[in-house]
Amino acid sequence: MKFRFKMTLCMLAVLSLLFGAGGSLLISGFFQDSLEREKNAAFSSYRMAWSALQIVNGLTPYLDEEAIVQTMNQMCLQDSAAWTALRLSTADGVLFESETRYPFPQDGVLPEPGACLSRIVDGGGGQHWLLLSGAVRTTGETLYLQAAHDISGLYAMRQSQQHTYLRVFAVMAVLCAGASYTVSRLLTAPLVGLSRASRAIASGEFSSRTPVRSEDEIGAVSQDFNLMAEQMEKTVWELHQAVERQERFVGSFAHEMKTPMTSLIGYAELLQSGTLTPAEQTEAAGYVYSESKRLSNLSRKLLELLVVKEQDLPLAEVAPEDMLRALADHLKPLLAKRNISISCACQPGTCRLEPDLAWSLLLNLADNAQKAMDRGGELRFESEMLSDGVCFRVLDTGTGIPEEALAHLTEAFYRVDKARSRQQGGFGLGLALCQEIAAFHHGSIRFENRTDVQGCRITVELRGGR
Repeated sequence: MKFRFKMTLCMLAVLSLLFGAGGSLLISGFFQDSLEREKNAAFSSYRMAWSALQIVNGLTPYLDEEAIVQTMNQMCLQDSAAWTALRLSTADGVLFESETRYPFPQDGVLPEPGACLSRIVDGGGGQHWLLLSGAVRTTGETLYLQAAHDISGLYAMRQSQQHTYLRVFAVMAVLCAGASYTVSRLLTAPLVGLSRASRAIASGEFSSRTPVRSEDEIGAVSQDFNLMAEQMEKTVWELHQAVERQERFVGSFAHEMKTPMTSLIGYAELLQSGTLTPAEQTEAAGYVYSESKRLSNLSRKLLELLVVKEQDLPLAEVAPEDMLRALADHLKPLLAKRNISISCACQPGTCRLEPDLAWSLLLNLADNAQKAMDRGGELRFESEMLSDGVCFRVLDTGTGIPEEALAHLTEAFYRVDKARSRQQGGFGLGLALCQEIAAFHHGSIRFENRTDVQGCRITVELRGGR
């Protein structure tokens, strides 16, 4: 059963309990109050008749039936509205009866002298009477006075009130059911949207969202659900990208291994055949050596990546300025042969770094920059001290980086120019290693093309502390 139907039934149950009990108590209380007033009025009239009968009886020591009947007739004429019927009797028979149509009960229930009994008699057909009975002892015998008061109007009024109450209750129940269903449907509409969005996400539509229509608890749940869905979509996208990167890594690694291994096997077969001349043997051995060196470099790069990812190396107090100037001095002779100048602009200070990893990062960035300057150029190192580390910048005047390649530079085995990189002995692992080293120092690396001149600017923040 849906929640809106449950809420409607609950509201109807509460309405029936409260309105039903309240209405019944109200009608019952009103009826009892009216009945009590009728009893009091009837008893007052009965006492007047009883007092008159006692006065007549006190005037003579003997029972004067004629005087008593005359007195009863006068009382009926004077106060006929006080009762429906009046009856005076003895144990032997009826002395006076004002209304013969009223059937006084013949059940033998008679009061003791000096007492007064009251009861309600159901005459059938909606007729009800209040019957008062009393007795007085005379010299000769006991007189019994009975007075019947018609209270059928009270019962008719109560029945009318009950019918009115039932009609009002039916109308109230219908209105309550309609209002409860409408309100519950409006309240549960966001939950229906949540359910629909959940099923959509479960089926793979991660962009599905639920509308937020209020700022209450349900609205807060909708907002939290949308935040969760956004985070899930982002996570799934990242996982998808990671899988794609892993597939590219495996494919690139297999390709990098296949090329030198194929060459090694081919030249080894030639050497094994013994049909080569000494010059050809020397050439084949050179190819075997170069391809073996290539495999060695590939293994070393992969090992460096693995070490950075898996090991927790200690940090030491290092002066970035000294490191950059030492690296510039180390590279200057090699870059001069390619007509590349090198310069430094460093801020003094110290910070916490892993020296070997930081050196490897800067060396890989410099190597990547000089590969982009085939016809010479300028390589510049800059360092700026941060509150919790250092910011390195490597600027070159090379060919720059295509916009579509900026987001993939740190992926393993990715090359912007695959032919040139392979000719220069690159594997596309240098920048991936730089990314891991920056992450090891709780930092980041950012690539962008320069706007002042042609070339690239690489910004590395290492936040290992100071």
